[in-house]
Amino acid sequence: MVLTNLDYFFTTFFKAHRCKIIHKEKGLIKVQLTKELDRELMNRPFYWHYMEKMGQKGEPMKLTFITDPNHPNQQSGEWVHFGSPRLQQIINHLKKNEIFAKLYQYVSSHVETPLYPWLVINIKIIYQGKQTREELFSIGLNLINGLMRTNMMESIHDLSFQRSVPDFCFPLSPLIRLKSGYRRIENVLKQYIYDQDQTWVEETLATGKHELALLQHFYESRDDENEALYQKEVSDIKNRYQPKIIVQVINGGLFYLTDSYQN
Repeated sequence: MVLTNLDYFFTTFFKAHRCKIIHKEKGLIKVQLTKELDRELMNRPFYWHYMEKMGQKGEPMKLTFITDPNHPNQQSGEWVHFGSPRLQQIINHLKKNEIFAKLYQYVSSHVETPLYPWLVINIKIIYQGKQTREELFSIGLNLINGLMRTNMMESIHDLSFQRSVPDFCFPLSPLIRLKSGYRRIENVLKQYIYDQDQTWVEETLATGKHELALLQHFYESRDDENEALYQKEVSDIKNRYQPKIIVQVINGGLFYLTDSYQN
């Protein structure tokens, strides 16, 4: 279920934003940014302000991302991984600018063609404990028959979409409401989380208990003056080693697809 392929994630993101993929291989992707995405990601406001004042177009940057730490050319690009600032920056961009979309599969047809509604949600799960771990999910739910697919964005990656209904096509009305559909996806994720190995929780709590014991030993002969400091450090340790699971919706959409995705 989990989307661990960052190569796919970055390829999909940059293609969707009309960036040219200059070079791609396993563990490495090089892209030519558009002006719009350069402004969003590269933090060069003075450069673009100067270009506009001079009446020039400006030159968006090229970026090379390394997703495999063992890649032979790892020094030639920016290493990105789950939890890296660059990945978080892109996810924040998606959350800010592209929370929800309604798109229709492009169909070239001269006969009446039904389009089936799919609720597609892209989600990040963060496991916060002794160490932090993240997972990305893309789940689709057919709002007619309840069929659910994982890695949904990957399965529709090669399709073309548009914002208006194609000629000779008609969208079917959902039988499952969006709110109810989201709850179904949410329940699947909850069950997935429940089924995971909980060793990390036990290790986190054990580490916190050990840290508290060391702190108590250090402050064993404390007086009233450092009692407040002791209590603050106790609170900090409890917060730091309290296992947490955070579920974040990155973005989502209502995708109308042909019946080839019905089964």
